[in-house]
Amino acid sequence: METLKKNEVHTGKVIDLTHEGHGVVKIDRYPVFVPNALIEEEIEYKLIKVKKNFAIGKLLEVKNKSKDRVEPPCVYYYKCGGCQLQHMTYQAQLNMKKEQVVNLFHRKGPFEDTPIQPTLGMEQPWRYRNKSQIPVGKDKDNKAIMGFYRQRSHDIIDMDSCLIQDEQHQNIMNYVKHWFNELNMSIYDEKNKRGLMRHLVIRTGYHTDEIMVIFVTNGKKFKNANVLVQKLISEFPNITSIKQNINDTHSNVIMGPQSVTLYGKDKIVDELSEVTFNISDQSFYQINSAQTEKLYQKAIDYAQLTGEEIVLDTYCGIGTIGLYMAPQAKHVYGVEVVPSAIKDAQENATKNQLNNTTFECGKAEDVILEWKAQGIKPDVVMVDPPRKGCDETFIKTLLKLNPKRIVYISCNPSTQQRDAQLLSDNYHLVEITPVDMFPQTTHIETVALFERKEN
Repeated sequence: METLKKNEVHTGKVIDLTHEGHGVVKIDRYPVFVPNALIEEEIEYKLIKVKKNFAIGKLLEVKNKSKDRVEPPCVYYYKCGGCQLQHMTYQAQLNMKKEQVVNLFHRKGPFEDTPIQPTLGMEQPWRYRNKSQIPVGKDKDNKAIMGFYRQRSHDIIDMDSCLIQDEQHQNIMNYVKHWFNELNMSIYDEKNKRGLMRHLVIRTGYHTDEIMVIFVTNGKKFKNANVLVQKLISEFPNITSIKQNINDTHSNVIMGPQSVTLYGKDKIVDELSEVTFNISDQSFYQINSAQTEKLYQKAIDYAQLTGEEIVLDTYCGIGTIGLYMAPQAKHVYGVEVVPSAIKDAQENATKNQLNNTTFECGKAEDVILEWKAQGIKPDVVMVDPPRKGCDETFIKTLLKLNPKRIVYISCNPSTQQRDAQLLSDNYHLVEITPVDMFPQTTHIETVALFERKEN
């Protein structure tokens, strides 16, 4: 193959998609990844990055369009990094996400006999985010801007709408932006690490419509806080909580450890399947409430609860899935390493009068061994770890517990597949269902059922 050079223009046929949704074109056997290209399309593209084993291309023209191609409805789509798949029909997105899971488990992993169900999607895959984390910056005229980052950068695309956020969030964002400029608010500058306003975070209760607004500031002094509070509550009467979160760490972490309530309640309330949850500014709570109900229902189906089971909910957060399961279980034990989350879980259990629950703070691998020593033997273990998957020590401890079933929810199927291999000597991977928690993006959530092998 001749040596390829940056800025060369080529044509080719897209033969596959990467897990990031980029089209794959081959020059001889050399792969070129082209964002916004779809399988079967004949495209013209320019090489913008040439590496030893692959290149990145920029789509110049689609000469033969795929039946799966649609015009992205968002005017910011080709600038903003928030969505990656708006140029695909929604059914094509769901098919692609299932194919990612098939590729990981059937082709790259030793689970070719495990059924993988079609991706559970949404009827209306827009306006689904119940939490918006909006960076604040300044333009060249020193005016406040708000929006989301350009792909692979921290350049803020100033925008007045986002089609995957709750519509109320963009109305609040635009109103706050206006008053930031009217009041000449100090805005944080990431380069020189000076200025006050860093992020605007908004949370909504899906079934209650309660709203929390959080100003993330670089320091405690908050000039004009009272003015902003009064403006907001007069314009948006369903705002039930306004908070200031202090983050002076100068890192990529959005929120700091300390929050102050400026108006209303410390927490907002939401409901999932008749279970009520208190949600604080820093609570982990699934972004897409409508799909969370589908995800948790699939987890309950896999758990096969009859009312007689002891359920262990590891990485339990504020207790969402454990409390969701409690009405159908004998007892639920939840463990989580974050103290504030356990406090919320205990409060949520009391609020819902779910007395068949116990929540304890600590490392899962330590606490579950203490419970084992007390004679507590789970029939079902729920696992919902962060993106890095389960700690190997935790998996070894889990194998000692030897539950009949493990239901594993994952936001990163590649680490789930790795963990499935660690479980495979003792457990049979029965089935996997992908759930589309983040339409228009490449993210995919999965729920998997493992059953103990009987010797």
